[in-house]
Amino acid sequence: MMNTTCGWRLANAALVAVLAVGACAPANTVPAAATGGATPTPEESREQAYAIPAGYGTLRQDEFTLTLRDGDLLLKVTPLEESVIRLAAPDTYQRLKAMADSRMQQARDAIFAGEPELMLVSFFSYSPDVTYRPEELQVMHQGRLMRPVSILPVTSGWGRGRLQQREVQNAVFVFDEDLDYAQPMTVRYGPRTSDDWSAIIPTLERERARVRARAGS
Repeated sequence: MMNTTCGWRLANAALVAVLAVGACAPANTVPAAATGGATPTPEESREQAYAIPAGYGTLRQDEFTLTLRDGDLLLKVTPLEESVIRLAAPDTYQRLKAMADSRMQQARDAIFAGEPELMLVSFFSYSPDVTYRPEELQVMHQGRLMRPVSILPVTSGWGRGRLQQREVQNAVFVFDEDLDYAQPMTVRYGPRTSDDWSAIIPTLERERARVRARAGS
């Protein structure tokens, strides 16, 4: 009888100890299983996108380019983000990657910290003697208004600021703030805006799934 009573008291004491430890645990402790469905950060999303192999994409450049027209002036804005251009057809990917790589050090020198965001911007004219003002291009993203910190010419006549009929001038625009390309963004030039990126996002997601399937097979 003494052994049974003693055992019951020991079991009770152990239960009290377990409850006491639980009561002392931090209130903000989250079970491991609860974190499984957490929304990835922009950095995590970018790393997941980088995991996509190059050479399996099929998209044309225009399929991930924002287009904006102001009178006789046509603007095209193409992100040079690796996770985006890897979804392009191989020849397009190699061309855009080479363009980004050749200007990356200049872009890094133009910002204070972190990695620069690069965009290829093209100006095209439907009429002769049309002016363009590159400094007026802005990007609105997640409540931020972003202006380029540097503009790196691609074509030789960039600095003239004028276009002849059917002439194209290109430059790489450098931004010093991170962009989450899985989220909407708007391009503004003067009074004109384009928010086509919202329609481009599903195209990128579908192609990303196809690339993984092609690479896996």
